Amino acid sequence: MLFHVTMEVKLPPDMPATEANDIKTRERDYAQKLMRDGKWPHIWRVAGRYANVSIFDVADGDELHTLLSGLPLFPYMDIKVTALARHPSAI
Repeated sequence: MLFHVTMEVKLPPDMPATEANDIKTRERDYAQKLMRDGKWPHIWRVAGRYANVSIFDVADGDELHTLLSGLPLFPYMDIKVTALARHPSAI
């Protein structure tokens, strides 16, 4: 099942740089594992914002929630999810 997911990161302005850098490193490693596993086949940066637009390919909403909540930056994200269905005009 495909999901369109938008994520915007809002780190606290007073978070120490070392802590922020550690979280970002763990985030990258986790995200790249999901990409290699085929669960996160597409990610695009939103220009001018600390945000992305992504496509996830997972079994269902429960699996998506598990993967998203495992993101190290999850506590600092505003996430919007849209389930996708095949368009009848698609070839």
